[in-house]
Amino acid sequence: MSQGLLDAGRSAERAAASSGVSRRSFLKMSAAAGGGLLLGFSFDAGAQGDSAARKSVVGGDGNEAPQDGVFEPNAFVQIDRTGKVTLIIPKVEMGQGVYTSIPMLIAEELEVPLDSVTLDHAPPDAKLFTDPLLGGQLTGGSTSIRYAWEPMRRAGATARVALIAAAAQQWSVDAGECHAKNGEVLHDASGRRASYGQLVDAAAKLPAPQNVTLKNPKDFTLIGKPTKRLDSPEKVDGSALFGLDVRVPNMVYAAIVNCPVFGGTLARVDDTHAKQIPGVTQIVKIDNGVAVIGAHTWAAKRGAAALVIEWNEGATANLSMRQIVGDLANAAQQQPGAVARKDGDVQQAFGGAKTRVDAVYQQPFLAHATMEPINCTVHVRADACEIWVGTQVPTRAIDAGVAVTGLKPEQIVLHNHLLGGGFGRRLEVDAITQALKVGKQVNAPVKVFWTREEDIQHDMYRPFYYDRISAGLDANGKPVAWQHRIVGSSIMARFAPPAFKNGIDPDAVEVAADLPYDLPNQLIEYVRQEPHTVPTAFWRGVGPTRGTFVVESFIDECAAAAKTDPVQYRRNLLGKSPRALGVLDVATRAANWGPPMPKGQGRGVSVMHAFGSFFAMVADVSVTNGEVRVNRVVAAVDCGMVVNPTTIEAQVQGGIVFGISAALYSEITIERGRVQQRNFTDYRILRIDEAPVIEVHIVPSGEAPGGIGEPGTAALAPAVTNAIYAATGQRLRHLPVGRQLMNTQSA
Repeated sequence: MSQGLLDAGRSAERAAASSGVSRRSFLKMSAAAGGGLLLGFSFDAGAQGDSAARKSVVGGDGNEAPQDGVFEPNAFVQIDRTGKVTLIIPKVEMGQGVYTSIPMLIAEELEVPLDSVTLDHAPPDAKLFTDPLLGGQLTGGSTSIRYAWEPMRRAGATARVALIAAAAQQWSVDAGECHAKNGEVLHDASGRRASYGQLVDAAAKLPAPQNVTLKNPKDFTLIGKPTKRLDSPEKVDGSALFGLDVRVPNMVYAAIVNCPVFGGTLARVDDTHAKQIPGVTQIVKIDNGVAVIGAHTWAAKRGAAALVIEWNEGATANLSMRQIVGDLANAAQQQPGAVARKDGDVQQAFGGAKTRVDAVYQQPFLAHATMEPINCTVHVRADACEIWVGTQVPTRAIDAGVAVTGLKPEQIVLHNHLLGGGFGRRLEVDAITQALKVGKQVNAPVKVFWTREEDIQHDMYRPFYYDRISAGLDANGKPVAWQHRIVGSSIMARFAPPAFKNGIDPDAVEVAADLPYDLPNQLIEYVRQEPHTVPTAFWRGVGPTRGTFVVESFIDECAAAAKTDPVQYRRNLLGKSPRALGVLDVATRAANWGPPMPKGQGRGVSVMHAFGSFFAMVADVSVTNGEVRVNRVVAAVDCGMVVNPTTIEAQVQGGIVFGISAALYSEITIERGRVQQRNFTDYRILRIDEAPVIEVHIVPSGEAPGGIGEPGTAALAPAVTNAIYAATGQRLRHLPVGRQLMNTQSA
């Protein structure tokens, strides 16, 4: 996720470095079962134990063929005798394009056509498949390319060098006279050539090459080039399998009815009418809900609708937004904050400031509302369990199986599928746990599905955040004092407890505690305030989404107080961050920043550094009778080295649309302990006819790749709200802005 898990991963890296373990220790070659070359490699030494243990696994000098089932590197590249390259990788595809971009890294260095690389998903194994950037086997935090960039290329280059060596040995020539191209090794002087498939058995007997040289970026033929998604055809023709598509012999279906009140439990249920529905076969009770089992989906849904349920609503039956927001406001004023950053003497700087600017920002609970509703298929037996699901956390899914069934991990099989949207929702295993509880009572495989209403009303929500922020400006309008107190739920304290240290949730303070601006005196604080029993979780863009909205909106407020153009104001503060300044200049030039807009229209800007990438966005909006329409968004992206520009453009476009929905419309509200929204009718998302023109400008960079899946969402909201201010003169500090703006204008 954000900085907390990154920090945990870096701790593992430091531990590995101090023990003298090198990355190259894990590049091992051997003969693959059935013939061919098997190249094992690790993404990070930190997850593997000591070098002596590894040496004993692979044999005396580290180069002998392994025994079956013993050698366990983090990932494998297998080249068979037909030349087919199979990559086994522990990242899941949820629309972000990694099932194309990661194979591109292998294909580039291995010198094979991309269409000769296939990908198999890795099984759950925290020991072998931990992402060192995140400290676990999971997909999120916009890290997939960041963590795969060097190891995948090095694995491909190592295999290429080995195959060249095998050919040179067979031909009795110097390896330096040979080169690889298009899945073959060529010796130009003699005109000899051999396919990889012809060489793999010989290459498998050679010692693994060490210290291979990676390609110079100027020699890339695939990386950096627009490339069509490898998974698009199956998604177009319908052959792609998502969790919801799973069909298992003798499978039945379960429609869930969850307690509508957070923390409530089942008291009693009258299932008389439900049992009379044709196709209903069983009623299953669990602690906080009821599942109706049917021979098909329609029977299960009809049966669920026929239930008469009485709930124990519990202590939060009267919980309301007034109480939640009141608790946050009180915490912001009365509770001491844990210090996330302290530079200089803020109070003294405020004393010497000419102007003081103060603001309070609020951001609502948000649902994930993935297009594929929550679902999980399980088959629980006395001695084994199978789980079919799309999850971002396969090892945690196994852990859930162990906890519910009491089986051993090796007795549980996980079939992970494509995800019809994740956005952080499928980092959680609550629905998997629930499906297992149902499955224990059903003598057959059972697909447990949530309706859209259940999905929205029983999500794990993006926290409600409450921010108090102040700045002291000198005579020139420059901030000389900056104080920011962030109040909200701590996801990290639950999801990754070791990352929650000294009262700081690193995700909640991300961006806010590491601004690209030159601010000499800063005090950034965090106050943890949990919203009673409302469950909270990561949401696309995680900490940077909430942090960027506050910071970039408030920078605009400071610019207005200083009577300075918002872009020029930012440029004056970005002298120490040339990459941030670079994207700002590209975006504002492309958006034609400067000329006045027609009445009722405005243009706003935001800048962000997060996920290892730099973003600037300019949004053009129009406001008519309180209705906001985003007409155009120009984004400039510096995400370091580019693997697939097509993916970058698509991810930024999708992130912008996702962000506009949240900025203008989306919110979860709670009254009487219940979520009030039910479906897309009242949890509104951007409609197709409302989508703006989007321009994505990729800034060339030689830096290591940054993340791309989440920054588009994270940088969007303040550009829109700043544009609304430019159009109307109204400063909107609470999201979503749609209803707020309409109410303000009508008043």
